[in-house]
Amino acid sequence: MIQPRLRLRQAVETQWNPTNPPQVLCLSNGHGEDEVGSRLAVALVQLGIPVQALPIVGEGTAYQRQGIPLLPIAQVMPSGGFIYQDWRQLWRDLRAGLLGLTGRQLALVRRAAAQRNLVLAVGDIVPLLMAWWSGIPYAFVGTAKSDYYWRDERGPYRRPWIPFGQPISDYLPWERWLMAHRRCLGSFLRDELTTTALQKRGLRAFYLGNPMMDGLEPRGTLPLDPHRPALLLLPGSRPPEAYRNWALMMQVVERLPTELQVYAALSPNLERDPLQARIPSQRSDVLLVWGDFGACAQRATVVLAMAGTATEQCVGLGKPVVTLPGEGPQFTPRFAEAQTRLLGSAVHLTSVEQAPAVVGRILERLAADPNYAAELRAHGRRRMGSPGAARRIAAQLRDWLKPSGPVLEPFEPGIS
Repeated sequence: MIQPRLRLRQAVETQWNPTNPPQVLCLSNGHGEDEVGSRLAVALVQLGIPVQALPIVGEGTAYQRQGIPLLPIAQVMPSGGFIYQDWRQLWRDLRAGLLGLTGRQLALVRRAAAQRNLVLAVGDIVPLLMAWWSGIPYAFVGTAKSDYYWRDERGPYRRPWIPFGQPISDYLPWERWLMAHRRCLGSFLRDELTTTALQKRGLRAFYLGNPMMDGLEPRGTLPLDPHRPALLLLPGSRPPEAYRNWALMMQVVERLPTELQVYAALSPNLERDPLQARIPSQRSDVLLVWGDFGACAQRATVVLAMAGTATEQCVGLGKPVVTLPGEGPQFTPRFAEAQTRLLGSAVHLTSVEQAPAVVGRILERLAADPNYAAELRAHGRRRMGSPGAARRIAAQLRDWLKPSGPVLEPFEPGIS
């Protein structure tokens, strides 16, 4: 593996010009992936490396919000990228022109790569495969997969969902092949457990933290009593699913004690009126918040969630989470169960009927056990990492694009 990577360094060197910095193309495929990609893009721009992005399944709102230019192609698919949760969504996407869109994106990636030095793939095998297709050096930031889905530090879970015994990694052989390709400079994975397993198989895998935990600093304060516990609601980001999730959550809120403050962190995709109409009359004090997710997540005592990335971020901050399975396309029973494996004991999957009692037990334990909150914070750091990952990953990419220096720099696994 060493010699091809040395030849790759020479290929990168020939494109470097001090007056013309290296160019990066960022590919990502989903709402959460776009958020991670936009943070990495901003970190690269701050290091003087121009970035252009191609959001594969959406309009790239996260990139636009950060001022990152987009390649001129975007089409929103009905599934929003969640075809792996429900194959009926794939059929809807195909009818909406998925194959034609994918073909245009592949052609655009190949053309754009001719003027770029590196493709940064963020998400799963789809952007990773497109990065390989580009024909130029690429790096991978894996957000979707983790060995925590089938094991933890103590060993494999004894669950019937493992049909053929213990797997090697959550990353499948063809994904590992793309990550081991001579043009792949390296892969940045979401936790140390997964990274260590792939390093043992000879892959150039790194753990520098999880970019999902970046940008969660509060920008303001919420109009909540700091001396009373507060329940944060996360209904998801995509209508109409988020409105269905909200209706289920209101059934839970209706049965919670009124002394528990309730507020929601909401996506700009959601409108006030459909949400307001579902709030029970006795809980008219439910606070609806758009923007400043960091303040919402930091303030929470407990979280009631039917979301993906936002739930992971709350666990990373040390918050206990109660989840309810929904109808999808994202937050299906299958997704919810998998999320409990990924995030571990901080997540409590339950029903609408049992959720009020579960919330009550969590609040009681927080009040009675002074060590519980510290345990949750330690658990969150272990599963989700510490802030600053985007800056660390961008710095490593910059070093790989430098005109001098060894390709295989000494590196210690873990966050430095």
